[in-house]
Amino acid sequence: MATRKAAGTAKNLSDSNAQYLGVKKYDGEKVIPGNIIVRQRGSRIMAGKGVKYGNDFTLYSVETGKVKYTNRRMTHFDGSTKTKKVANVVA
Repeated sequence: MATRKAAGTAKNLSDSNAQYLGVKKYDGEKVIPGNIIVRQRGSRIMAGKGVKYGNDFTLYSVETGKVKYTNRRMTHFDGSTKTKKVANVVA
C-alpha cells in the first residue's frame, strides 16, 4: 500500500516571455530617426507626422525632434465619432 496518493504531472508550470509593450518616449522627449516611441498591439495610438508603423504596429521616429501627443477625431461610416491619440515628431 502506498502512503501517499500518486501525483500527476503539472501542466501549467511554464511561463511565457514578457512582451515589454507600452510608451517608450513620452511627450516632450527628444528622438532621432529609428527611435521606438510606442510598442503596442493594434493601432491604439496612431502615427502622425514624422512617425511610421512597424510590422507589429510599433511606432518609430523617422525625423529628429520632440515627441508630441495630440488627439484626432475619427468619423466612422455610420456617423459616430471617436477620438484617437496620435503620436507626432515636431522639429
